[in-house]
Amino acid sequence: MSKVLVLGATGGIGGEVARQLSAAGWEVCALTRDVDKARSQNAAFTWVKGDALNRDEVLAAARGCTVIVHGVNPPGYRNWAEQVLPMIDNSIAAAIAEGATIVLPGTVYNFGPDAFPVLHEDSPQHPLTRKGVIRVQLEQRLEQASRRGVRVIIVRAGDFFGARVANNWFAQGLIKPGKPVHAISYPGTPGMAHQWAYLPDVARTMVELIERRATLDAFARFHMAGHEDTDGTQMIQAIQRVVLRRTGHQPRVGRFPWWLMAWIAPFVVTVREMLEMRYLWQTPLRLDNQRLVAALGQEPHTPLEQAVEATLVDLGCLPTGALTGVHTPRG
Repeated sequence: MSKVLVLGATGGIGGEVARQLSAAGWEVCALTRDVDKARSQNAAFTWVKGDALNRDEVLAAARGCTVIVHGVNPPGYRNWAEQVLPMIDNSIAAAIAEGATIVLPGTVYNFGPDAFPVLHEDSPQHPLTRKGVIRVQLEQRLEQASRRGVRVIIVRAGDFFGARVANNWFAQGLIKPGKPVHAISYPGTPGMAHQWAYLPDVARTMVELIERRATLDAFARFHMAGHEDTDGTQMIQAIQRVVLRRTGHQPRVGRFPWWLMAWIAPFVVTVREMLEMRYLWQTPLRLDNQRLVAALGQEPHTPLEQAVEATLVDLGCLPTGALTGVHTPRG
């Protein structure tokens, strides 16, 4: 049985990749600061007490692993400058020690407007934000590691949405977790395209690439098309259709209160970082997935309305019960 270390298994993407790898027969080792809490949520993993910022603990947890999924980030948007690069350095050290492949969920933060509107894997990376600069440095360190024998897989995608994850724009901006959907607040400029990625599809993509890792380049980057909302209305309309079908009422649509965010940003770090990323809602961009399709044959893809329904149920915004026509990603 192959063994994988997942950093960030209590979070959104790390947790979903861990569950799918476990279902595929992998032995999943997961690092966490609170083993008892994590084990109560998923007893199928081997939980190891430790911190991604502690190199010795990461090295010990990675012993015997052929893959390391680096799905960990500082909570919210805080402490990126102090924590992101030390954490990836620890994963690289563990990968060198074990001869393991590192798998990273990438972002579009590391691209600036000069690369828009169509992003390719090797598009120039000239970010305008602090987080973007850090993401560029992170990928540069992985590329350097690939020249030292570490295999790297990076999967970039649009804004995440899906079950078991609330730290994203879908849950923080469009709707309110735990409450019926009476209104949808949209952060984007009217008519502006935006890219979304359903979390189980992203995880399935990573799992399929992991299974093919020996055939990939040492430093392999892939873009997912996900769900492209070409004019900023398709995600809203999908939410409206689902809520109408499940509850009998259609939510109204309003604008996201950016003015309020600007007012409270000086006092709240997370809001200040959200404002810094606002340009991604004001600029059309599309991730080209031709390289991914060439590697896998097709991109794992759940129909938008079915993905939205599953997400809203999990976030406590719809009554529980059998979902109508929910599709399970292939694989």
